[in-house]
Amino acid sequence: MKQTLLTYSLFLCIALHSHAQKRYLKTYFEDKTLKAEGWIENDQKTGYWKFYYPNGNLKKEGHFRSNKPVKYWYFYTQNGSKTSEGHYAEGLKEKWWIFYKDTGKTDCKCQFKNDKKEGFCFYYKNNKLIMAHKFANGIKIKEWTDLKAFRKENNLLNLQ
Repeated sequence: MKQTLLTYSLFLCIALHSHAQKRYLKTYFEDKTLKAEGWIENDQKTGYWKFYYPNGNLKKEGHFRSNKPVKYWYFYTQNGSKTSEGHYAEGLKEKWWIFYKDTGKTDCKCQFKNDKKEGFCFYYKNNKLIMAHKFANGIKIKEWTDLKAFRKENNLLNLQ
């Protein structure tokens, strides 16, 4: 009886250990092209992941924790140009995000909190600042096209 209980306990420990073990996973499109790759632990995405378009180009890349995007992420078009990059916290956009035009030049830089614009957005043309907006809970509350007025009205030390 003792031997059976010990054997059963050993198999149970091995089964639980193998289930919780971190492993690298690759998934594929129907045509066998790589679709995604990254780490799985306890059946949830964790660590660094990459996702691909059917043409093989990188679609997005970043970190997961408990199946939610966290830390810094990058997003790309099908032809490989960067579309955006920014921070996630528990699956929600946070802090600064940068959005790019098709030309690869910066379109705007915006602050986010809980997946909504919160704070400032700066808009660019040919990499030159042309306009600023202020947002509260995703709603635009102020706009500046005169950057001198913007600087006068705002404490630029708060742009962290």
